[in-house]
Amino acid sequence: MQESTLKFAKEQACNVVKSVLEEVLRDGARKMLVKAINNEVAEYVDGHAHLRDERRRRLVVRNGYLPERDLVTGLGPIRIRQPRVNDRRPSKRFTSKILPPFMRRVPSIDALIPVLYLKGISTGDFSEALEAILGPQATGLSATNIVRLKECWKQEYEAWRKRDLSDKHYPYIWVDGIYFNTRLEDERSCILVVVGATEDGKKELLAVHDGYRESKESWREVLRDLKARGLRFMPKLAVGDGALGFWAAAAEEFPTTRAQRCWVHKTANILDKMPRSVQGAAKTRIHDMYMAATKAEALKAYELFMNLYKAKFPKACECLAKDRDNLFTFYDFPAEHWVHLRTTNPIESTFATVRLRTARTKGCGSRTATLTMVYMLVKQAEKHWRRLNKHEYIALVVKGIKFIDGVMDKAA
Repeated sequence: MQESTLKFAKEQACNVVKSVLEEVLRDGARKMLVKAINNEVAEYVDGHAHLRDERRRRLVVRNGYLPERDLVTGLGPIRIRQPRVNDRRPSKRFTSKILPPFMRRVPSIDALIPVLYLKGISTGDFSEALEAILGPQATGLSATNIVRLKECWKQEYEAWRKRDLSDKHYPYIWVDGIYFNTRLEDERSCILVVVGATEDGKKELLAVHDGYRESKESWREVLRDLKARGLRFMPKLAVGDGALGFWAAAAEEFPTTRAQRCWVHKTANILDKMPRSVQGAAKTRIHDMYMAATKAEALKAYELFMNLYKAKFPKACECLAKDRDNLFTFYDFPAEHWVHLRTTNPIESTFATVRLRTARTKGCGSRTATLTMVYMLVKQAEKHWRRLNKHEYIALVVKGIKFIDGVMDKAA
């Protein structure tokens, strides 16, 4: 009975994951097709810009949009709004090679999307991918058209990373350095990511930068950029792993921000220093620390772990002890927020997918192309991030209301 229940739960979980991924991919496909179609139209209109009538008016111009239509794909319907072209030359008419008239079904679109996102949208791969979707009739994808498409993605990312933050306040932030197989320029092999929680509890992608091995200088550049774009309020809490670069930079740029080490990273680092035969029991005892109802109980579990393993596995215990002061900070914040504050899960869960899709992009290209791809993928995943429980408590955190073991101190 228990086995059948477990099997059912696993099937349900897989269905949920599949549904979310399909929605993300479907939205990515729609945006990609719209941009490709717009680029095809722009190339056609620009290529005939020299043609004029006797009154010097252009013979070929854009003229609004055709009625929206749905394309049936392996991932479900994708709604497309296609530009209309007015070609006033005799016996001439613009016909899209990418999305011909009356096309209602795309037989292999689910073969396109992994290629686009896994291969980093290089010029050759992009042509190959669209032909996989649309067949040999997709001959309108010239090199110029593909360059325009890539430029649109780049411009979107550039506008986002320069956006004004003066009206933003992020009481909580999560930070991490993500490593890919993708080769970046100048030996900068790491993507630095910051996610922030707004005052209404929504999580937003705050920064995507490249950096050199999560160094202090690289993280300082990220934090200074946020401040330069108007971020006036320092976060109350930052959640991250033990990489010293961020914490050293934060001490200078966000001196009042408190630190919380990620328990997922810490657990992995501790277990890595222990033999497999004891990892199961050790993991359970680590779990007892961060799942304790009070900080006092958590510290008791901590001492129990140290007493039990210090003699036999000193390196594992040293790994735990060095961050002791920053492992239990979350107890000073609302208990309803603990599930969000113990780990960097908003980043980890998102980039598990991104890592998968970038696994084949080794040596594929430039710093900007990689950052742009990461940005676009994460912005899609952002739609599915969980809002903080009891987000109204964030206002109390911002006001500096004291919490003890997750409960508001009424005496304060």
